[in-house]
Order: sequence, then C-alpha cells, then structure tokens
Amino acid sequence: MTTRKLRWVMNGGGFWDLDISTPQTLDGLACPVPGDPLPLSLSRGTRLSRPRQSQFMHRFMNAPFIPSYAKPYGLSLHRLLILPFSDNWLVFLLGQFHLQRFVSSVKSSKEKPKELSSWLKTFGRHLQQKSLYALGISSEFQLGVDDTLHFGLDAYEDTEKPRGKAVFHHKFPDHDLKVEAVYPGHFVDTTSNYWDVPFSVAVDLASVTTSDSSTAYHLSAHYTSGSPKQFENIQNQNDRVPPPTLLPGLAFKSVFSYRKKVDIWRSEAKKLKLVQPYDIFLSNPHVSASGIIGAAATTAFGDNSARAQVEDGSPGFFLQASGIKSSFLADIFAPVSFTAQHGNFQRLFLDLTRFQARLDFPSGFKFLSAATGRTHLLNSQNPAIQTILPNATLSLQQQIVGPVSFRVDSGITVDLKNPDRPIHAPEPVFALEYALKVLGSAKAVAWYFPKRQEFVAELRFFET
Repeated sequence: MTTRKLRWVMNGGGFWDLDISTPQTLDGLACPVPGDPLPLSLSRGTRLSRPRQSQFMHRFMNAPFIPSYAKPYGLSLHRLLILPFSDNWLVFLLGQFHLQRFVSSVKSSKEKPKELSSWLKTFGRHLQQKSLYALGISSEFQLGVDDTLHFGLDAYEDTEKPRGKAVFHHKFPDHDLKVEAVYPGHFVDTTSNYWDVPFSVAVDLASVTTSDSSTAYHLSAHYTSGSPKQFENIQNQNDRVPPPTLLPGLAFKSVFSYRKKVDIWRSEAKKLKLVQPYDIFLSNPHVSASGIIGAAATTAFGDNSARAQVEDGSPGFFLQASGIKSSFLADIFAPVSFTAQHGNFQRLFLDLTRFQARLDFPSGFKFLSAATGRTHLLNSQNPAIQTILPNATLSLQQQIVGPVSFRVDSGITVDLKNPDRPIHAPEPVFALEYALKVLGSAKAVAWYFPKRQEFVAELRFFET
C-alpha cells in the first residue's frame, strides 16, 4: 500500500493520487508525487480541513489538545483558537507544542532544583525555547453557497521559510473546480520520502456522480518551479534524486473512465427497531464488487517531461520530442474492488466485520505487452509474470465495543523471486475508529503508520 491510500478510499474513487494525512505539517496534509499518467484527484478538496477538525474536537469531543507523533520531533500537542470576524469569515490560529522535545530538554538539563520555585523557574526557561513551537494562521472565506476561499501560512522555528497556501474551491451542479497554490509545496513519494517544491500550482476540474453505473472525466494542470529538495526530517535517505514529475515545468492531465458497481448479495433482514446504527453507511450487510476501466494521458513541458522509465520501457504509450523539452504519455487502467460486510453496526459487541480487497492495474499497455509478448508466462520462475501482477490492497475492520472498531489496511506485495516468502505486507496502517453516532456517518480516527513512524488523530466524514 502506498502512502496515498491512507484515506481508506477503496470503492471507485480511490485510484487517483490523493492528499495524505501527515503530522509533518501543521495543516496535516502532504501532496503525493504526481503519478504517470493519472491526475491528482479533486476528492482531496472536499475533506474537512485540519483547523475545522480541531474546532470540532475541542468543542464537541472536549479534547483540550490533539496529539500527533512524527520523527524526529516525537509527540506533539495541538490547540486551536478561532477569531470569528463575520458569519462568512473565520481566522484560525493553530499552535503546536513539541511535548517530547520539551521533556527531553528538561531531562538533559544539568540543573537539579530542589525547591518548587526552582523547578518552576527551570521549566519556564525550557518553555521559552522557540524550537518547541509552531504556529499556523489560516483564513477561510465563504464567498457563497458554492464557493470557498482559503489562505494559510505556517511558521516553524526549524525552517527558514514559512509554508503558504491558497485554495479556491467551487462546486458546480455536476462538477468540482479547485485551484491551489502552495509555496513551498510539500510532497511525499512512494518510498515515504518528503520533498519540498519551491512553488506549485494545480488546477483541477472533475465531474461528480454518485451512480453505480456512470462515466466520468477529470482534467487538471500542474505547474511547478524551482528545484525540489528533500525535507530534512524524512524517514529514508536512500534515494536523493528528485522524482521527475516534481521538476520544473507544466503538465496537463486528463482521464476518462466508466465505473460499474454490482451487489452480489444484500441482506434483507430487518434492523433493530428504535436503535440507530453507529454509522449509517456501515449498517447494511452485503457483498459487492465494483470496477473501473479508463484511459489517462499526460502532456508535459519543461524539465518534468523526462518521465520515469521502467526496466522494460515506459508504462504506456510514450512520446518525447527531441527539439524541445516535452513528452506525451497515455495509458489505460482498470481497478477492481470487492467488499464483504457482516453485521448492522447496531449492537454493542462484534456487530461489524468488514473486508475489502482491491486490485489495481495501473498500466494496461504494460500488462498487454507482457501478457502477449512473452512465452511460458504461467511459469512462476519467469520474470515476465512479475511485471504484470496488479497492485493489491487489503482492508479489515472489526467492531470491538460500541462505536469503537479496529482497522488495518495494507498493500500486498508478491515477489516470485523469493520462494521462502513470496507474499508479504510491507506497509500496514493500523487505526482505531470511533463512530460519531449523532452525525450519521462520521468518525474520529487515530492511525499509526509504522513505516513512516507517524501517528495522527483526525476526523473523517462520509468515508467508508
């Protein structure tokens, strides 16, 4: 499972590159390194912002502080202050305190005060260290029913420059439009390395549909400038070469797809009377399958036109001009998912067991080339079969008691060159979810990603 899957999106819309949750930034987001040739997803623009999440947790969940964990800072605490200038204009002040760094500073101090007043003075001196704090200032304007404008500026003592962001989001009747500018942009690649891009602008237009059988399209433009640099607090130091899609340049992306979902079985048993499910989206036992087939294309101009190559060629139909820095990449794709749920999520114990499996075929051309151009493909010793295996993701959710459930998501890697351990799950994500029953379908989630050694507590609405 790559880091872009952290939002548990498995049904239909989860194939695109989604912003991931991370404690590395105050706004709690990092952009995935743009994939080829798939565009960024507009669904990232609809999620609740980190300040809004903090506001809800402080007010309705009585949480005085919101914890997070990320190396090398360790455990941090967050607190929000709201300045309501008008009904349509709010200013958020989000503060971060590095608790673990403060404790380490106190422990390493050579001062050994014996009196209470001396202890207080010692703590006061340590609390004055600027490196313990970070401050985020954001402003949200509700320009109308369908228009939202957001500005954000995050200041960190450990970095020379603050992080700035401006986002405009407009909802058409059947489309979503999002324009986003960030400086510097914070990106994460599939190896969990973080990158800072001096300036990045993205424009996304996507059709919106909720039908089980529907066609959709998505258009986007992505501009980057400046040389990408690895974020100093990354987890892996192995690869210091910037991903090609982050290099300066302009990329236009488009995707057209058809989605079909079918119910194999759906329970007709009556629910408990006068008992509201903990989550209305998880209250119907069923077995279902869904799939998407589509085509995507990317046209790039600039240094980022040097797209990534694979061992047996480009992942798709690839053209690169020799006179100017430009390239064109097109491919077909097909994700397939399977979902099975038992229980109505109404009773106090073990009334929800949910399993999801997903297979992603990100490069149809690569699959067809390998499948038709090699002999003895079914021989497991033949490396050709390794190249056409789909990306697999598994998810299991189990109610523990009441609204509390445990969830684990992980990608599944098949390595036929390793006969002793051909199948393993290298990147699991563990989470505890607390369903907020009064909101119909919302939950507080505390997840931990061992590979990046990151922990975040956040809110999610209308996600399954």
